[in-house]
Amino acid sequence: MGIITVLWEKWVEFRRDFYKITVSTMISPLMYLMIFGLGIQTTSHGEPYLHFLIPGIVAMSTMTGSFGATAQNMSVQRIYEKALDQVMVSPTPLWQFIIGQVIGGSLRGLYAGCVILLLTSPIRTDLIFNGLSLLIMFLNGMVFSSIALVLSFFAKTYSDAPRYTSFIITPMSFLCNTFFSTEQMPAGFRQVISLLPLSQASNMIRAIANAERPGFIGFVILGLYLLVFGIIAVVFIYKKKNL
Repeated sequence: MGIITVLWEKWVEFRRDFYKITVSTMISPLMYLMIFGLGIQTTSHGEPYLHFLIPGIVAMSTMTGSFGATAQNMSVQRIYEKALDQVMVSPTPLWQFIIGQVIGGSLRGLYAGCVILLLTSPIRTDLIFNGLSLLIMFLNGMVFSSIALVLSFFAKTYSDAPRYTSFIITPMSFLCNTFFSTEQMPAGFRQVISLLPLSQASNMIRAIANAERPGFIGFVILGLYLLVFGIIAVVFIYKKKNL
C-alpha cells in the first residue's frame, strides 16, 4: 500500500506539471540530436552517426530524467518540507517508501526515453526498439533513482542536488558511450568507464537497436548497482529512524 501511495503522489505531480516536465525532457536531447546528429554529418563504425547517437541519447534521457526527478524532489521534501520525518513516524513501512521513490523516478526516466523515441521516429533508420529496450530503460532509471535517493539523503542544502548533477551526471552523459565510442579511450580508463551503469545501458540499447543480443553481463551490473544503492538507502533511513 505504501508503494502505491508514493506512486500516486508521483502521478499527481506529473499530471500537474505535465507540460513543464515534457518540455524540459525534450530540450537537451533535441539540441544534442540537432548539433551532433544533424549538424555534424559523419559516420561511426561504418554507419551513419545518428545510428550510434540515438540509442545513446535514449539511455542518457532515462538517466537524467530519473535522477533529476528523484534528487530534487527528495532534497526539497527532506530539507524544507520535513516530509521524510513525517514518513518515519507514520505506519508506512520505510522499505515501501524507498521502493516507491525508486520506481516513481524510474517511470519518469522511462517517460523521458519514450519521448525521445517518439521525436526520432520520423527519422528513417533501421534501428529497433522493443519491449526489451523498454525494460533496460526502466532498469537504468531504477539504478539512477536509487543513486539519487542516496545522494539526496546526504544533501545538506537544496543547492547540493544541482552539484551532484554537475559532478556525476554530466560527466557520465558525455563519457559513457553516448556521444562517442569508448574504444579509443586509454586502457584502464576505458575499463572503468565501461563499468558505469550508463555505459552498460547504452551498450545494451544500442545492441538491440542494431538487431544484436544485448548480453547478460549488462543486466548483472545494473542489478548490482541497484542492489548496493538500494541497501544503502534502506540502511540510512532505518538508522535515522532509530536515532
